[in-house]
Amino acid sequence: MIRLGPGSRAAIAVLGAMAATAEGVTAQRPPADREAIEALRFAPLSFTPPATAEREIEGVTVFFLEDHSLPLVNVYARFAGGFGRFDRELYAAATALPSLLRFGGTIELHPDSVDEQVDQHALQLAFGSAGGSTSATLNTLTANLEAGLALWKDMLLHPRFDSVQVEVWRGQELESALRRPDDPGRLAFSEFNRLMFGDHPIGWEMGPGDLEPEDLSRENLLAAHGRILCRDNLTLGVSGNLEWAAVEPHLRGFLSGWPACEGTLPEPPVPDILDEPGIYLIPRELEQTTIVMAHRSSIRQADSREYFASRIANSILGSGGFSSRILNRVRTELGLSYSAGSFWTTPDDNDGIVGALTRTKGESTIAATRAILDVMEEMRNAPPGRDEVEAAVEAATNGFSFNFQGAMQVVSRRVLQEAQELPEDWLERYVAGVQRVSPGDVHNVLRRHLDPERMVILILGDPARFDLPVETLGAVTVWEVEGISDPVPPVGPPPG
Repeated sequence: MIRLGPGSRAAIAVLGAMAATAEGVTAQRPPADREAIEALRFAPLSFTPPATAEREIEGVTVFFLEDHSLPLVNVYARFAGGFGRFDRELYAAATALPSLLRFGGTIELHPDSVDEQVDQHALQLAFGSAGGSTSATLNTLTANLEAGLALWKDMLLHPRFDSVQVEVWRGQELESALRRPDDPGRLAFSEFNRLMFGDHPIGWEMGPGDLEPEDLSRENLLAAHGRILCRDNLTLGVSGNLEWAAVEPHLRGFLSGWPACEGTLPEPPVPDILDEPGIYLIPRELEQTTIVMAHRSSIRQADSREYFASRIANSILGSGGFSSRILNRVRTELGLSYSAGSFWTTPDDNDGIVGALTRTKGESTIAATRAILDVMEEMRNAPPGRDEVEAAVEAATNGFSFNFQGAMQVVSRRVLQEAQELPEDWLERYVAGVQRVSPGDVHNVLRRHLDPERMVILILGDPARFDLPVETLGAVTVWEVEGISDPVPPVGPPPG
């Protein structure tokens, strides 16, 4: 319940007076509407995030949260293991796994029969993957939970890997790989990852060499499946219109007979991030230029003062939208680009990168690049204003409740926190941490961890259109991309 304070009653009085006047009743006009609005005072709202219950069934951790708002049950399965945990020979097979689990049928059911059962029971299914994990979700009416879990289990445990669907997936990926050079944004970002991370899953891009028929052989698909979709890798999240006593028997049936993993997954490889500054050019005859820049950062996701300061610093630098300095400089002040921003990755187990990106017309390529570098240098040289920091902190904390918009969102986030070995109250710690950030903290973290002179800068565009020779930024390396045949203009040494 929200209680109305004196300010709220004043606002109601103002609205009442306005309504009365509209009805033709004589009413005393408040001295100033603006003054009345500014006089509003509200007691601070307290928000207690819903807590999940942690259980264990058949050796599998289950996070559960009741939600009786709709007659639905949601089940989320996360498996430790994705394409990033294997060598390159299983890259395609592990990447294809989610799609083939959904559309490739089961040993007993043809893909069309699976679709019929999905429609018959009004199920919603989703399968996905990232470099380090594979996931699946089931959304079903409470009344159809038993049938939904049975079909979902069959799809997860006993995939058919229908040869027609395998070939459909391979054809789609081949088409995507061939079209990559035609998408400047995708090309620039994927090549920047390859430049920074090299032969590491972050730097991999699916190409024809990964998509030979033997790469998607049944043997490879089963090898990836057996190493990922197994009991030891599984964590479940459940939310919905059932109490625990009612849902537990269904989950026991779902987890019964789930096989142990076929060997342990290798640890994720530690990326060897490029740590030498440089200017890299992908010359293409384009009207627009895409610019991506970054350097290595040692800040990790942790309950530390530097980590929280880096989140606020990144918001002020360029990730905070129209209030950020990079966008304000590049777009509002100079009119060089419609969009520009920053990024600062903070993995929990290895180094990340900090940098910025923008797109601009070819004739302002060098000016836009220098503008971003200038903003970085300015932020290193002087702390931000207290109002600027408070606004960034307020934006971060105001979004806190959006992490809890639905029960399934709460549960899936709890599953992820468990996988990352974060404490159960991590989000509360995060909010408390960013609220403690001061202008001095932001300045210190930027002075220590952001250096425009260390930037690796990748520019994709037409040097013939650039406002100045690209060599004015420094020594240039032409970055070769497989599948691009545009003529490469000569690149000379840096001036003087």
